[in-house]
Amino acid sequence: MPHLFELNIRTQHRNEFIDITDMVQEKIDVSGMEEGICVIFTPHTTSAITINENADPDVQRDLTNKLQELVPEQENYYRHAEGNSDSHMKSSLYGPSLTCIITKGRLLLGIWQGIYFCEFDGPRSRKYFVKIIEG
Repeated sequence: MPHLFELNIRTQHRNEFIDITDMVQEKIDVSGMEEGICVIFTPHTTSAITINENADPDVQRDLTNKLQELVPEQENYYRHAEGNSDSHMKSSLYGPSLTCIITKGRLLLGIWQGIYFCEFDGPRSRKYFVKIIEG
């Protein structure tokens, strides 16, 4: 039987990566699921979900800085009236969801991997969903 959890998160910066690995694992623990998949999804057009290194915080800083360089906050050709065209582009580059394998009741991740909520238009109150499916 699938389990669906809604989680809330408060971001602190316009652009940031927040490690949500433990929160996702907690929902797997609550579900009691031993084998299956876990889908993590954000319903916002200026946020995303990704996997990356969680051992060295410099990786998230490097990602944030490079992304700012590649997709700056202001460009002459941006037309979106809200002034957050860059946030929409960053969200599309990373994507709103990912799927992870659950085995023996644990997320199947590499030793240095973590799951991140990506904020590109903060600070804000956000939500994301965790769907756990037996398999």
